[in-house]
Amino acid sequence: MSLRVVFMGTPDFAVPSLSEILAAGYDVVRVYTQPPRRAGRGKSLTKSPVHQFADIMGIPVQTPESFRKPSVIDALEDLNADVACVVAYGQILPKRALAAPKYGCLNLHGSKLPRWRGAAPVQRAIMAGDTETAAQIMQMGVGLDTGPILLSEIIPIRSNDNAASLSERMSRIGASLWPRALAALERGALIAAEQEGEPTYAAKIDKSEARLDWNKPAQELEYHIRGLSPFPGAWCELPNNSGNGRKNLERVKIHLAQVEDGRGQAGTTLDDKLLIATGVGALRLLRLQPAGKSVMDAEDYLRGRPVDAGVELT
Repeated sequence: MSLRVVFMGTPDFAVPSLSEILAAGYDVVRVYTQPPRRAGRGKSLTKSPVHQFADIMGIPVQTPESFRKPSVIDALEDLNADVACVVAYGQILPKRALAAPKYGCLNLHGSKLPRWRGAAPVQRAIMAGDTETAAQIMQMGVGLDTGPILLSEIIPIRSNDNAASLSERMSRIGASLWPRALAALERGALIAAEQEGEPTYAAKIDKSEARLDWNKPAQELEYHIRGLSPFPGAWCELPNNSGNGRKNLERVKIHLAQVEDGRGQAGTTLDDKLLIATGVGALRLLRLQPAGKSVMDAEDYLRGRPVDAGVELT
């Protein structure tokens, strides 16, 4: 028996999963992905990473704006698929769509459920200071990431992980679970385990929460910075010598920082090398990105924008 598979996914994170499923010899009869969006300096319509990979592999692609249209679900049902594999697709599937494949829809989720159900599990885990997370394949239901767990791989969160590095590692580990899950499904040996514990929710990252609050403890701010790097990027305002004798404030994204000893009024620079007093301890800014510029080390930033000790930041 060779399963007829539908794959649903959109970003780079999902491409390794589709690649692993194909490499294992499964018949991917259709790929669903988000429609092309305008991107880049020219704002030209650009296909999603999954769409581009599916084109290379010669797999038919559908890009419906919404699965709420009956005609879209009709087309899915007509495929007579055995299972749908879903990875960061970006659309909510209604009950009828979930039931269209013979064995329903399986989803790769990036957390140790029921912790961090929702849209931003990787970022929220780092921001909370979690020491481990997981890649899990689960049976999809109508609830938000509430279905039973079918396969799981624990992933340690390293002290230097940011959202990008953890996502990249999770995408590879998660992808490796698909051949095992589908082989077990074929044998009738896929065992479902209900989620246990108190759920937490990984709300979508809002740009309004990216600003650093110096009244918080330094360790909490360090987690916050790594969880939001590289996008949208935690930020603060630093003085910028405008060249006309005045110092203006400019918004600067912070991509890397480290916790150090230091005491002072929260938000005050403790030296001329970007050590900032916080609510508890101090935070040394190490990698910065001024608006419209590339990411740079603090030393390079300070060469053109010196910041003295004793400056009060907002």
